[in-house]
Amino acid sequence: MSKREIIDFICQINKSAKPEFLAHFSVSDLSKYLDNLMEADTRELQLVEA
Repeated sequence: MSKREIIDFICQINKSAKPEFLAHFSVSDLSKYLDNLMEADTRELQLVEA
């Protein structure tokens, strides 16, 4: 996934994230952050469904 795609996904999940700010981080760091956001999003959905 490209840096731009990762940033776009992050912004879809975290509406307060600014692409200009995220662009300063490495692809590796952004990927880790996206993974964490997706995990948190999944846990939140599981709580809502329970």
